Amino acid sequence: MRGNVVDLAVAVIIGGAFGKIVTSFVSDIIMPVIGLIIGGIDFSGLAFTLGGAKVTYGNFINNIIDFLIIALVIFLMIKVFDNLKKKPAPVLAEPTTKECPRCFTSIPIKATRCPNCTSEL
Repeated sequence: MRGNVVDLAVAVIIGGAFGKIVTSFVSDIIMPVIGLIIGGIDFSGLAFTLGGAKVTYGNFINNIIDFLIIALVIFLMIKVFDNLKKKPAPVLAEPTTKECPRCFTSIPIKATRCPNCTSEL
């Protein structure tokens, strides 16, 4: 039980740090490129005023892209880990029969004489 709790704690810490990296990647690299592609729009500056409140929906768009990138990376990591899991090797059963060298029929492995051709083994 303790191992699972420690694994979960490490995952939360790594996930938090990874989230900061992805947020920086999206804000500093992806969003400027997307803005250039669609005509120089900077999503982080998109906002409108409703009454006296400023609604910054551009930041919301940035957060959605952050989430999608994080979800994609986690999905790919899980797929890689699943593929890396070692599958147990099949256990081969001991043979229970052997072949008679004279008549080539299948006989019990402990037989000393073939029941078909009566040759000694």
